[in-house]
Amino acid sequence: MTAAHTLGVLLPAVPFGLALVGLLLPQRSRLGAAALGTTGAAVSLAVAVALLLTLSGRSTDAAAEWINVGGFSVTLGVRLDPAAALVAVAVAAVATAVQVYSVGYLRDDDRYAPYAAQISLFTAAMLLVVVSGDLILLLVGWEVMGICSYLLIGHDRRLPEAPAAAVKAFLVTRVGDVGFLLGIVLLGVAAGSFRIADVLAHDYSTGQLTAACLLLLAGVAGKSAQFPLHTWLPDAMAGPTPISALIHAATMVAAGIYAVTRLFPLFAAAPAALAVLGVLGAVTLLLGALAATAQDDIKRVLAWSTVSQIGYMAGALAVGSPPAALFHLLSHAAFKALLFLAAGAVIHAVGSNLMSAMGGLRRPMPVTFWCTLVGLGALAGVPPLAGFWSKDNILVVAEQAARHHTGPTAAWVGWLVWIAGLVGVVLTAWYATRLLLRTFLGPSRAQPHPIDGAPTDTPEAVSLDAPAPAADRTVGTAPIDAPASAPAPTRAGVPHDPPGLLRWPILLLAVPTVALGLLVFVDPFRSALDLDEAHLDGFVVIPVALMLVGAGLAWWRWRADPTVDPATALGPLRPAFAGAFWLDEVQHTLVVRPVRALGRLARRTDEVVVDGAVEGTGRATTGLGIGLELLHRAGVPRAVAAVLAGALLLGAAALAWGGAT
Repeated sequence: MTAAHTLGVLLPAVPFGLALVGLLLPQRSRLGAAALGTTGAAVSLAVAVALLLTLSGRSTDAAAEWINVGGFSVTLGVRLDPAAALVAVAVAAVATAVQVYSVGYLRDDDRYAPYAAQISLFTAAMLLVVVSGDLILLLVGWEVMGICSYLLIGHDRRLPEAPAAAVKAFLVTRVGDVGFLLGIVLLGVAAGSFRIADVLAHDYSTGQLTAACLLLLAGVAGKSAQFPLHTWLPDAMAGPTPISALIHAATMVAAGIYAVTRLFPLFAAAPAALAVLGVLGAVTLLLGALAATAQDDIKRVLAWSTVSQIGYMAGALAVGSPPAALFHLLSHAAFKALLFLAAGAVIHAVGSNLMSAMGGLRRPMPVTFWCTLVGLGALAGVPPLAGFWSKDNILVVAEQAARHHTGPTAAWVGWLVWIAGLVGVVLTAWYATRLLLRTFLGPSRAQPHPIDGAPTDTPEAVSLDAPAPAADRTVGTAPIDAPASAPAPTRAGVPHDPPGLLRWPILLLAVPTVALGLLVFVDPFRSALDLDEAHLDGFVVIPVALMLVGAGLAWWRWRADPTVDPATALGPLRPAFAGAFWLDEVQHTLVVRPVRALGRLARRTDEVVVDGAVEGTGRATTGLGIGLELLHRAGVPRAVAAVLAGALLLGAAALAWGGAT
């Protein structure tokens, strides 16, 4: 085993081993849990960087047979290349930032120890997906992530919506995972092996390959929150904010896109599956962006933003460019983790998730403001930030597929992805600008809470991720329009920048958010992702102009009256956008209610028919026994009388007979 293979094995093994140790710790062993969690993530980051340097642009894999039954082989092995190493660096870096941030953010959480261990397990599962050389091993990491997301989303038991959100995330993703499992089985059985190298080398029939790829896309839609299995992701905001950063930036939602890039030669040979992916990506891109324009909860804005940005990645894959998808995956990991952790700092300062209870935070929270500005700029595609280069790369390959037929699918798929991507640029700039204005600029809309000497920033006084009480959900009849330099004290006290444990991860994530895009001019980075050489032509003007239009419209609406939400410009469409076109309710009506009704029918059938037959047999037997008992009790006296009567008759007959003789 070479050094690269050893490092590939250590990547998931280190956080997995420390996660097992952490799960065995007593629940209140906070110091030990923090040490294990941060050490596991930091060591994984060091291993990922070492792996990237060791590979030096080469690809390699190694495998050892684990199971061989009936000619089907399952191996334990790794499949390593520079792109996988870059993704591993991103996963480990975000996990490290989340672990450090969580130490301060959940400083008084009495269940921190299992929380930290579950993050380590989550990280190990994603890293296993990244380096796995076998589809079964990849599936193990895929499913462990599902379990960890369930546990972490439902971590805060004080929130009544958290358990329901955890169950919803688990069940919706399981629906897609059924298809994912069937697709893996179809590929592995046909190839006689589940090793990725063997699967990619096998010659499948067109129908078989298309069916397998479509089944895999079901799992991708679930894990990566693509239409129509996207509904779990916004509700997952009930989990702690650091978990939102981990799920959105580097693990769950990235796993589906990464899995398609790993198996892309199969998808390239199944253009029908790529066309379906293109439609799903375009619809999801626009759906997420439109929904983000009307949200008041800052975390839900970012959640719908993730749905939309994953749509960009799916669109890049649909037009035949895994490098563009991976580049945007990496840049999105940086700026979305930054935005969620910065949002957590704002929630920590204000005591509410709602932008209607924020405003005027720029001066009291300068570090958070500037980091959020950088993150939102990358999200909107402001040059030269990372998001500009990665999103522009997607738009370029989509335009080429549309106008020059360079993709593996029909030209209409390229047109669909390109047009949806351009519309998404306007919408993204609009809601990113709205978030910045509503949160940091203008007058403070916080409800005042007098500080009486008792600390108000503890979990006992304020649930950092809990929705504000009814009194705090609206501006109220007497809004506090304090100047930005002197925002009113809130439920969490006077707003201020977060302490060091929360501030440093935010500052460090701002570095790749700014610099990652510039790596597109560095040859080793381009060759690692197989990116084309960066170029600036006339088409770059289009997304930049559209970005300025979107941001300008939001600014113009806000500038007219800073106390008014720019979302009021949506008019009668705002409820539809805020409810994401009520697709959740549609799913509830078409799927949840019929399934529940079917469950009630099955339960009733079991109770009445199955249990009725069994219990009826018992009751019939009991009744028959009682009847026989009654007959027996009633017949004994009559039988005795009959015997005596017979004996008397026989005796009389005998006497008569004897006298006659």
